[in-house]
Amino acid sequence: MGVVAVIPARYGSARLPGKPLVNIGGKPLVRWVWERACRAKTVGRVIVATDDERIVQAVRDFGGEVVLTSLGHPSGTDRVAEVAEGLSTEVVVNVQGDEPFLDPRVIDQVVGRISEGDTPMATVARRIDKLERIWDSSVVKVVVDRRGYALYFSRSPVPFLRDLPREAWGKGGEFLEHIGLYAYTREFLLTLSRLTPTPLELAEKLEQLRALEHGYSIAVVETEYKSFGVDTPEDLKEARRRVRMS
Repeated sequence: MGVVAVIPARYGSARLPGKPLVNIGGKPLVRWVWERACRAKTVGRVIVATDDERIVQAVRDFGGEVVLTSLGHPSGTDRVAEVAEGLSTEVVVNVQGDEPFLDPRVIDQVVGRISEGDTPMATVARRIDKLERIWDSSVVKVVVDRRGYALYFSRSPVPFLRDLPREAWGKGGEFLEHIGLYAYTREFLLTLSRLTPTPLELAEKLEQLRALEHGYSIAVVETEYKSFGVDTPEDLKEARRRVRMS
């Protein structure tokens, strides 16, 4: 099965301008992500998809493959889909461009799940182990059915544990934190990018809800991997600290 990983890397960021090019331990952030994705055993090719010539040059400088995409994409998924238009691969993995410490085994997990052939899209989640993350709206929660398919994604705490006091909510392991890594069949990714945005997607600002609202299934793989994204100057400081300590 042909698998291509695509890393969307947009230059503009309200909280951290030029984020893909910020320096972490002597390397730009986008290179950290690219190197991690290249270590995945199931991936045959890794491509950076960007809207900026500065990122194009940076990726070429370290020997990576890069595609310059349209400036007008509203989401990373649309940027990945533009690259997928020119590919003949069976599976496309959307790798978030802000996770410098991504575990390559998680990519292999999600590719393994979609290779089972019963779903057009798969993603990843882990058990929440800190109470404050349940209430953090930047932490996306997902609930799944008994077969491991997503029922809903939300920024709110789901499920609502009606009979427990809120201070006890973090003790039962009922909450799954969504990790924004996706694998799609190429055909479905192109279909998804052409679907109209949906009411729940717009309300929650979560594009994966578009697939659910249009009636498609999303398989959820549970992992132990604890993601860390660089979204703010504080995150950048922490990433640099981790590199120094390693």
